[in-house]
This record gives sequence, structure tokens and C-alpha cells, in this order.
Amino acid sequence: MATQEEIVEGLAEIVNEIAGIPTEDVQLDKSFTDDLDVDSLSMVEVVVAAEERFEVKIPDDDVKQLKTVGDAVEYILKAQA
Repeated sequence: MATQEEIVEGLAEIVNEIAGIPTEDVQLDKSFTDDLDVDSLSMVEVVVAAEERFEVKIPDDDVKQLKTVGDAVEYILKAQA
């Protein structure tokens, strides 16, 4: 099971790969769309990559609720439990 720090690092690497955002910019309080410029198509790619990396399932309905990096981290932590 990944820790919060590991999930943040993993998401930062994923967002960097998909959207070209510097990993240090990916922080808990950052909004995927407003702060990190991740569009809806890229968000789908981020979710798929996160599901593979952290071995969790994130249903489409739940993706809409993941507004910030912190939301995604909390969701993955709960999904792993």
C-alpha cells in the first residue's frame, strides 16, 4: 500500500508525463484543471495511469469529484484500504 507521499510523487510523475507539468508543481492543494492545466482528455489518461500504478479502480462518476491533487490522493488512499 502506497503512502500519501508516494501517491503524490506518483501522481506528479504521471501528470508530468501526460501534461508536461513540472513534478514540483503537483501539490495537494493544486487543482488539476485550474492550476495544472490538465484538460478532460488528459485527466482520463491521468486516471488510467493512476489506476494501473496504484492498483485501484476509479469509476467515471468519481473522476468528476477529483478536483485537486489532494482529492485524488485521498481517494487512492481509501481505495487501497
